[in-house]
Amino acid sequence: MGVKMGRRSFIGFVSAAAAAGLVPGTLSRAFAAGTGALPMGEKKPFSFEGVLGWAREQAKKPYQAPEISDALKNVLSRIDYDAYQQIKFDTEKSLWRNTDGVPPVAPFHQNRGTMEKVRIYTVSDGQAREVQYDPSAFDYKGDIKAADMPEDAGWGGFRLLYDNDPSRDWLAFLGASYFRSAGPQDQYGLSARAVAVNTALHDKTEEFPRFTEFWLEPTHDGGMHIYALLDSPSLTGAVQIACQKPNDRDIVMDVTVRFFTRQAVRRLGVAPLTSMFWFSEINRDEAVDWRPEIHDNDGLAIWTGSGERLWRPLDNPKHTRTSSFVDQSPKGFGLMQRDRNFANYEDDGVFYDRRPSLWIEPKGDWQKGMVQLLEIPTDDEIHDNIVAYWTTDEEVPAGEERAFQYRMHWMGDGLFGDVKVGHAIATRTGRAGVPGQKRPDKGLKYAIDFAGGDLANYTTEQKTVVPDVSASNAAIQNAYCLRVVGQDYWRLVFDIFPDGNGPVNLRAALKEGDRLLTESWVFEHREHQF
Repeated sequence: MGVKMGRRSFIGFVSAAAAAGLVPGTLSRAFAAGTGALPMGEKKPFSFEGVLGWAREQAKKPYQAPEISDALKNVLSRIDYDAYQQIKFDTEKSLWRNTDGVPPVAPFHQNRGTMEKVRIYTVSDGQAREVQYDPSAFDYKGDIKAADMPEDAGWGGFRLLYDNDPSRDWLAFLGASYFRSAGPQDQYGLSARAVAVNTALHDKTEEFPRFTEFWLEPTHDGGMHIYALLDSPSLTGAVQIACQKPNDRDIVMDVTVRFFTRQAVRRLGVAPLTSMFWFSEINRDEAVDWRPEIHDNDGLAIWTGSGERLWRPLDNPKHTRTSSFVDQSPKGFGLMQRDRNFANYEDDGVFYDRRPSLWIEPKGDWQKGMVQLLEIPTDDEIHDNIVAYWTTDEEVPAGEERAFQYRMHWMGDGLFGDVKVGHAIATRTGRAGVPGQKRPDKGLKYAIDFAGGDLANYTTEQKTVVPDVSASNAAIQNAYCLRVVGQDYWRLVFDIFPDGNGPVNLRAALKEGDRLLTESWVFEHREHQF
């Protein structure tokens, strides 16, 4: 996404459908020749309450899919990844270019993955003006030319640029309800969505609601308020995202969402995150690439309502797997990238060591529900195969409304908040047994490294730090822990032997007496072949 758009943009951004806009305006060609700016529509009153009203009323009406002409389909079907790289927006025509305290905005061109156009408006003093589509704002260097774009073409999305460097962008919206930030280390990775509908149901197809219209209102202190409409066969929605000015620590966005159901929704996923995990040290035995690790994020972190910290390493399973973490009033969750060592990736092209973590901080009481993690098998880095979201897993009947508020933190490290306990920094697996002795035919060894908290104040010789390991449907043997010689981190090691009676769910931590010294490491065991 952004200037260096990855191939996964065409895979992950599956569109559903669009609808008529709240603030209608002509979409006819209106070229602002010689002005150096994009053509703008007439001023019309705007408020977020109006967006809410539109979403509420549209949910009472049958869904109408957008009409796309054959001429537009034919052109866009030719704009694959390589052709898309030949189409560049002229940043001299960016919205709010050279305006103090306002990030410039550059629209995206449509492509074969974003055939449904979006409408974009600017907002000032309660008045909205539509940014009318203008193909001449793009530089076409390939086979596709501006003259090829038919009358019903439009914008594909948009991105926010750095005001001091318009060649770089820090936030992008493109396709369905996906958006992503490059984070403080200026490298795109995982994506967020406004909502997930019927994800991970074996008897129902997942639905991808899409943003149909955006209203952009600068805060004039480096931030941007983004308002958007959602539409799909099952629901409509109104979204408000208050983006703060980027800083060296994180990029913060305050999100308000309201959903209105047209049809019953079996599973409503709130604050959904989408990422990629191929392999790391946890499944290195299955890697086929020369690079040591390839992933956007390496774990799911959860801060429960009771205050416990959980860490679930991500995995690339042999079969699609869903894990649920039931909670009451969660303090937060996120897909994190804790490993920041370049040597563990050795990729100076896409820089997995710089990929952002994304933490969701609920506002208000989300009550009882669960964080759900979906892991899908993948054989390449081009596929998004990880999804995490909050859900009650209760059906939302047709004609109902749901509202949520939360804060998003796009971060350059893998920890959120004042973490007072040790945290997992690596998980490795290998053959069970003792070196130098005959190894058992089955079983797996886990070695988990923990750092931080008070761990550096303890030594192995004190014998006060002990392993706390449990498992369902399995026996645990040879469990021990030690402080790694010459280091401030500790290692917990154990062998696991499943009994074949069901899934093996593991939990491990370091303790001193009854006091937890680390977060709880949790994992669903699977067999490896060595």
